[in-house]
Amino acid sequence: MAPRDPFRAPEVASRRNRPAKPPLSRDAIVEEALRQVTADDGAAMSLRKVAAALDTGPASLYAYVHDLTELQALVLDRALADVTTGEPGMPWRERLDLILRSYVQTLAASPALARLAFGATAVGPHALRVNEAVLEVLADAGVDEQNAAWSIALLTTFVTAVAAEHAGGDHPAEPGGPVAQALDRVSPAEHPRVHAARTLILSGTGEERFTWSAEVLIQGILAHGTAGTPPRGAPAAS
Repeated sequence: MAPRDPFRAPEVASRRNRPAKPPLSRDAIVEEALRQVTADDGAAMSLRKVAAALDTGPASLYAYVHDLTELQALVLDRALADVTTGEPGMPWRERLDLILRSYVQTLAASPALARLAFGATAVGPHALRVNEAVLEVLADAGVDEQNAAWSIALLTTFVTAVAAEHAGGDHPAEPGGPVAQALDRVSPAEHPRVHAARTLILSGTGEERFTWSAEVLIQGILAHGTAGTPPRGAPAAS
């Protein structure tokens, strides 16, 4: 059975009418969950914690959200409302850079949100707004519709991964970090190429790496999408 679409679920009227308790609603639940996810302590939200904050029991929330997975999808989309998509008419490359950086900054603002985004699927109205802007930008760049359509997942997965990678604070490749520690113990006999490249693997700032990675992806999209080359496995044009 296909999972329920949380963005088409009907609104439920609150049964709470006492003045001391504000009415429950899906919107109030999502707002509280997002507040918990983006709190300074970095703790992940849960149905139990959300219910406690709203002065109700966890069972009461199930009238408004089907389960934790559904709530996570709603929370992620609410967070994506902060992603800036620029304006039509902007130079396409400048606008795409703005979208990608804003997406990373939105998710990276909270470690818990970045981790949530990496495990959830962004399919709500705010995610669709971002996707629409990406398609508009790629059309301005001359990318054909099929390549542009497949590029959405490529680009959003990239920026989500960047945000998740930095969710713990320090970059994994920082001196003393897990990557540096692994490279310190690399055997030149077992892994000669990794050993020879170990300094280069750790080189560059986070900004330099992001710019390079984004450029590689975009140039690849342009190489396929503006040359009329359909993605391998794409349906043939009718």
